[in-house]
Amino acid sequence: MSKKYFGTDGIRGKVGQYPITPDFMLKLGWAAGKVFAREGSSKILIGKDTRISGYMFESALEAGLSAAGVDILLTGPMPTPAIAYLTRTFQADAGIVISASHNAFADNGIKFFSALGTKLADEIEHAIEAQMDMAMTTVDSSILGKARRIGDAPGRYIEFCKASVPSGFNLRGLKVVLDCANGATYHVSPAVFSELGAQVIEIASSPDGVNINEKCGATDTAKLQERVVAEQADLGIALDGDGDRVIMVDHLGEVVDGDELLMIIANYLKQAGDLPGGVVGTLMTNFGFEQACKRLEIPFVRANVGDRYVMEQLAARGWNIGGESSGHIICKHLSTTGDGTVAALQILVAMNATGQSLAKIKKVMQKLPQQMINIKMAKKVDLQKSQTIQQLVSEAESRLAGSGRVLLRPSGTEPVVRVMVEGENPELVLEVCEDLANKVETALESLVC
Repeated sequence: MSKKYFGTDGIRGKVGQYPITPDFMLKLGWAAGKVFAREGSSKILIGKDTRISGYMFESALEAGLSAAGVDILLTGPMPTPAIAYLTRTFQADAGIVISASHNAFADNGIKFFSALGTKLADEIEHAIEAQMDMAMTTVDSSILGKARRIGDAPGRYIEFCKASVPSGFNLRGLKVVLDCANGATYHVSPAVFSELGAQVIEIASSPDGVNINEKCGATDTAKLQERVVAEQADLGIALDGDGDRVIMVDHLGEVVDGDELLMIIANYLKQAGDLPGGVVGTLMTNFGFEQACKRLEIPFVRANVGDRYVMEQLAARGWNIGGESSGHIICKHLSTTGDGTVAALQILVAMNATGQSLAKIKKVMQKLPQQMINIKMAKKVDLQKSQTIQQLVSEAESRLAGSGRVLLRPSGTEPVVRVMVEGENPELVLEVCEDLANKVETALESLVC
């Protein structure tokens, strides 16, 4: 039914290597329940996206938690950020999302949130891992966990999103095409924008269990781009399957990616005097973003790829804004995790305040040309410790003469090394990337031998 996928917001370590099966979910529910029940009475909230396997895994998780004596709150299909919010609202001890985010319907995974709507602390993760190795037992029938459904969960989240914009703000006169990726936002995000006054044209908002992220959403904006132009809309908004990512399209049908959206928000807050500190990107953030930050005098740091690492940097520095090129944008002063709907609203607030279209306001940064080549790696090599490879990187960087950057990064999911080069001159970028990829491939072959 499902592939080996364990959500990046979930537990790390060896548990993350298990195939996602009903048996696994039953045991995981029990293990998590045992850990959270140690402090006395406990309740855990469960949400899911729209993929068909969610029904099966929800039941298995529910059974495991009940066997551990933990009460369960069920929301049905809801965006990942909604579960983070509702976990706090209902004062649950934890929140669980059954979702494979932007992946195809055959995949599934699981994400955990703490009582504060944040990632689980390492000690909790380790405790659940340890519990997975124990034999499963069931509490006395008199103290089995009880389950109930939260009927007003969608309405609560809609109001939460609307509350993220200034009082009196509205979208009257704005025509928006909204792509819900046939995912978890299908019944909430259209209401958010329409209740704020926008004319909303919905696409990919009819999930059937298997069409989530299928040629739609934040990972495939072709249909959205066509529809925005055909409808002469002001802009388009594309969310992903679990609603924590957003990519937008301007009225010309041009894609506005996560880097550009993050810069729009950061610059607007900077000009409004509401940007404490700076902004966090990742190793993959476009070099043009970094150049714009220097010009605008906005402090900028790069985290490792993954929203967990972006949030860690934000927390450590006391900053509020960070995100990834993929559209996973964190507004920490508004939400405890990435939220595609909330992030889109912040873009609309900035547009409204400045009187600029999306096509114009995105010009605050100029994306630099980027080339990426994947090289197969037969054996894992520590690139940082290889003097040969680091020398090749230095030579490539010198050819860019300060007008770009070079990044070598092992993939976290494939046996490949990603060679990325960015710079102001597209021809030079392509030349440097191809040359470096060939040399790195030769170097890796010699290291393996």
